[in-house]
Parts: sequence; structure tokens; C-alpha cells
Amino acid sequence: MPSSAVVISLAWAVGIFLRLSTANRRNVRKRMFLQRLMMLVNQSENGHPMSYCKLNHNMPILRLWFNVEAELMQDFRLSRRAMHGLQRLLQRDHDHGWGNQLEVLIYVYWLAHGLSYRVVSHVFNVPKSTIHRIVHIIAQKIWINLKQAISFPQPEELHAVGQGFVQLSGTRAFRNVVGAIDGSHIRIKPPQHHQIDYLNYKGFYSLNMQAICDSNGRFLDIFIGYPGSVHDTRVMKNSSFYKARCYPPSGYILLGDGGYPCLDTPVCLITPYKQPVNGPIQSRFNHYHSKGRSIIERAFGMMKTRWRSTLFRALEVKPTFAPLVIASCAFLHNVCLDHGDMLEPDEDVAQDTFEPQPQREPLAYNESSGNATRDRLAALVSGNAEM
Repeated sequence: MPSSAVVISLAWAVGIFLRLSTANRRNVRKRMFLQRLMMLVNQSENGHPMSYCKLNHNMPILRLWFNVEAELMQDFRLSRRAMHGLQRLLQRDHDHGWGNQLEVLIYVYWLAHGLSYRVVSHVFNVPKSTIHRIVHIIAQKIWINLKQAISFPQPEELHAVGQGFVQLSGTRAFRNVVGAIDGSHIRIKPPQHHQIDYLNYKGFYSLNMQAICDSNGRFLDIFIGYPGSVHDTRVMKNSSFYKARCYPPSGYILLGDGGYPCLDTPVCLITPYKQPVNGPIQSRFNHYHSKGRSIIERAFGMMKTRWRSTLFRALEVKPTFAPLVIASCAFLHNVCLDHGDMLEPDEDVAQDTFEPQPQREPLAYNESSGNATRDRLAALVSGNAEM
């Protein structure tokens, strides 16, 4: 048996060794951090992007991307042309780290498949923590730059928008229609607290997405974030376009379903006549109104079809982050349309997009009825009044 003095000496020596080893590792990490910091500073001063990682180009998903002849739709739900357009919209002056190109690829792939961060990290051979960071960075960047793809038309473009609704509806009476408005419920996993606020009238938990689109199904404005229990009219009255009275301009019209009030002011929003209608004039108006207004349902259907793995089931993100993800899907919907990347709604998505109308709320004190405007339009549709 070793003496107590020997045991104490050995313990003391081991302790000293461990402390030195810990200090040495700490110093090594500090030197590596300082070296990386100096490299970043030098690259920034020289105006060149810095890449501090090495991509594994043998990963199948990256081989697909770098093969310029390969089609991306199956894996990314975007055409290659639309993907390049998206990357240009989100490019930064000084990309660093993994690089903007790869970050956009990762985010779109995550949206396209509705996968966990862990699965996406395996697909790209990138750490899970980096995937999480990239998803939130790109979503935030799209949110900040929404107006690059989603905006109201300029005054000189309104005539063309109106002509689009003339062709869509089949009547020249709608030549001053410059948008269709509706809300869509996006399924989410509700927070532990206040779950009932997110339970909508159809019986599932959701966030309300309000959108205005043109005759091509391109989103002109979106408003996202209200819990599913909030009425569409209440959502509209709290949206920025309504509060600012910025759209449609004077003399122009929005089309909405029967869940909205028929308004002349503060915005001109024309809804169909309530059923049962009173005579053939009202019936004919409702028919053409439906043809013009249904484009917003089709726009939602196209968006949900493209991102069905994310939007056609409960979003696997926190409710505070969900509006950014939903806005990204709308943003990408417009980017795709701008680059000729059309996608027809799947039948099951189209059925899910059709939503019964909740009971209409009464007019507020600052609103005036649009019934007289609707009657004039109905007379024009039936040819009983001059254009």
C-alpha cells in the first residue's frame, strides 16, 4: 500500500495536470477565435466575402444544384429560374459564413418538405444549429424585404389590373376592380397558453392570413398574425391598408365574399347579394362577382399546393415565428409567378381552401354602405345602365 504522502502527491500532480490541460485547451480555443476574427476583419476591409466553412459538394442535394441542367421542382418546389430570381432578391453586399446561395437553398428546401432541422442538417451535411439559424435569418430577411415582391400597383398600372378583372369576370362592368380580398386559415400547433384564441370557427387551430391579389393571383398585400378565432372583418379593420385607406384608390373597387360588409368607405369593398337573391339582376351580378372574386381562392390554392408539406398541416414552429414562415410562402408565390413558374392547385388543396363564410358583422360608425354602388354595378352587368 502506498503511503498517504505518496497518494497526496499523486493527487496533487493529477490536479495540476488537469488544470494545465484545461488552461491549454482554453488558450487554443482563444487563439482560434482570434485568428478567425482577424480573418473576418481582413476580408471585410478588403471588400471580399469570407467563407469559413468547406461545403461537401458530394452531397446529392448539392450535386443537383450545381448541375445546371437538372430540374429543381421535385426537391425545392421552385424552378431554377425562380430560384435564381429569389437569390438575387436576397443577395447581400458582404456574404459570409455558409454564403447566401446555400442559405437560400436550405431555407427553400426546409419549406418545400416541412422537415425537422435535424433532417435538413443531414441532407446538406450542415450542423443542426446552423440550419436553425439559417431558417430564422432568411425568414426575417424575407419579412423585411416583402415589398420587393408584394406591393400595390402604381397608378399607371391600375387600368391594366382592371382589364384583367374584366377578362376574368367576363363583364366590362368590373373594369374598375383592382383586387380581390379574402382570408385563409393556416394550421398551426397552438401555444400552451391561450389555445382557445387560435381555435377557428371550422374547429382547428390556425393563424389568419388576409391577402389581396390581382387578376393573375399575384398577392398585392398580405396581413398575417391574428389568431384563428378572430373574424375576417376584424382582421381587415386592423390591417394597414384599411387603416391607411391606401387601397383601392378613389373610383376603384375591391371584391370580397359575403363574410365582409359591403362598403363604400373607408375602402370600396363590394360583396355579393345575400341568398336568396331578389330577381335575375342580383343573381346575374353574383355570378360574375364570383368569377372575379374566386381568383383569391385560387391564389391561396396555388400557394398551399406549392408549399403543401408546410402549409397543409399544422406548422411545426412557434406561433410568434409562424407569420414569418407564412409570409415567406406568399413572397415566394409571387417570385414564382414573376418568373413564369405556374403551379395549378391540387384538388384536395382547392377543397381545403374553400371556406364557409362566418356571419357578417354590422357596419362601424366610420363606415358607409356600398349597397348603392353594388346596385349600379348590378345594373351595368345586366345591361340596364350605361357604362
